Amino acid sequence: MFDFLRRTQLVKKGLASGKKRRRRPSNEILRNLEHAPWMKIVIFAAFIAGLASLIFSGQQPEPTKNFVIALLFFVTAVAQLWINQPKTFLRNSRVFLVFGIIFFQLAITRLLLVLCNSGLFVLLKPETAWLIAPYAFAPLVLCVLLGRNHGLYGAVFVSLWGSILGNKMDAPMLVNGLISGFTAVYLTLQVRRRSRLIRAGLCVGLAIWLLSLTFGLIGPINLFNPGATDWSMIGLQSALAIGNGIVTAMLVGGALPILEHLFQITTDISWLEASDLNHPLLRRMTIEAPGTYHHSLVVANLAESAAEAIGANATLCRVCSYFHDVGKLVKPEYFTENMNFERNPHDDLAPTMSALIIIAHVKEGVDLALKHGLNQEVIDVIQQHHGTSLVFYFYKRALQHLEDARAGGKIMKMREEDIPEVSEENFRYSGPRPQTKESAIISLADMVESASRSLEKPTPAKIEQLVNDLIDQRLADHQLDECELTLRELRTIAERFRFTLMNMLHTRIAYPKEGKATSGRAEGERPGVIMGTKRPASAPPVSAA
Repeated sequence: MFDFLRRTQLVKKGLASGKKRRRRPSNEILRNLEHAPWMKIVIFAAFIAGLASLIFSGQQPEPTKNFVIALLFFVTAVAQLWINQPKTFLRNSRVFLVFGIIFFQLAITRLLLVLCNSGLFVLLKPETAWLIAPYAFAPLVLCVLLGRNHGLYGAVFVSLWGSILGNKMDAPMLVNGLISGFTAVYLTLQVRRRSRLIRAGLCVGLAIWLLSLTFGLIGPINLFNPGATDWSMIGLQSALAIGNGIVTAMLVGGALPILEHLFQITTDISWLEASDLNHPLLRRMTIEAPGTYHHSLVVANLAESAAEAIGANATLCRVCSYFHDVGKLVKPEYFTENMNFERNPHDDLAPTMSALIIIAHVKEGVDLALKHGLNQEVIDVIQQHHGTSLVFYFYKRALQHLEDARAGGKIMKMREEDIPEVSEENFRYSGPRPQTKESAIISLADMVESASRSLEKPTPAKIEQLVNDLIDQRLADHQLDECELTLRELRTIAERFRFTLMNMLHTRIAYPKEGKATSGRAEGERPGVIMGTKRPASAPPVSAA
């Protein structure tokens, strides 16, 4: 309150700006709940209570025995999650998602069992429940949202708990759940389109049909007397089994957008939808900062190729690369790729001011991203893609100005303390450093693409040397200390960068002008030089920003 009043007074006096930079909304309560141990206990207690209600609500002959078995499965499930997925276990929202989706499938299965055993519906007989149970719901949801290992985890434990919901431990139910769950996970390792879910659902339905046929849940079929077989009933049962997988996949496709929004998870499907180049910010960039737009497209190609090579999220890298330099829209003419032919605006500025403008494009990018409601991971990449690196060109320029000032000061008999010092911290980005593999890949791709523009005669040896030197510089500057990239992965990334740059920077022959016989190249052109626009002589190298 007092800060607001003080700021209002400063604005009235003209000593502060009336504008306020956008900040990401932070909810302290949710942040505390995310890692609170007692919240995890509440989630586990609620799940156990839910299991108890499902088991004791039926007409099972030994519900207590089944509940004890379910508790043993629960202890195993918690231990497996803690050992194999520690990052998920530490986040209460993820724990709630995993056990909530599993319980939802168990509740639907229990409801179908009750309906089929009640006799209220002619078509729903007791044995039909095992044909229409949503075996693949939890594996599909967890696989798409959290990854393959979570999908397999869900398939195993939802099958174990589901098998004890009937009157006794049902082995066909367990096998049906396991195989259909594994099939769903295998077919959704990389879901980039919603149609892939329907295909996975169809295959799951076929698996359920084959298993049901094997276990006698469909039929009976009299092979020796086909006329005595009720083919209409078998056709209905087969349709229910195959339709089970398709309907489950459709339900998953409808639930995914809601779950993504609630749990702040972005799937490959959503990343692919976000890669549309008709986004308002990208359309502005094509007009106001075309050089930056082209740079972003090339960075996207480099980052996507490198991410695929090491098994990172390539679609995420492509989308985040599109927006990583969006902050340059505020002052596009101060960045080398957007400069015109005649004037370099940095000629009129002190090196500290030039560095301040260059560094500010990160904060301006975050501001624009928040204004347009971009994904949180895109905002993180915008913040992290320069880490705490040094704007080297203007730092060296400031040191040169300092030496010139000292030399002039001696002539003019100025005191040493009157000459301002140059602090390296003023020429470094505020960070943070890249926190994920994808953010680090984009950071390296951004640096490599910018520096590669300075190569006049690119050769494989020059490109390889450039890429290796730049990555070594980032390592020496400790910019990759906080991400999970290994040295083996860095070598793979460097190789992909080299290969992609070689394909992009190939030289073209200079064709002779029409109507003139020349020696194989246009008049005034040098052989082996890539044709392109000329930057101002005083412009900093492209890699300076």
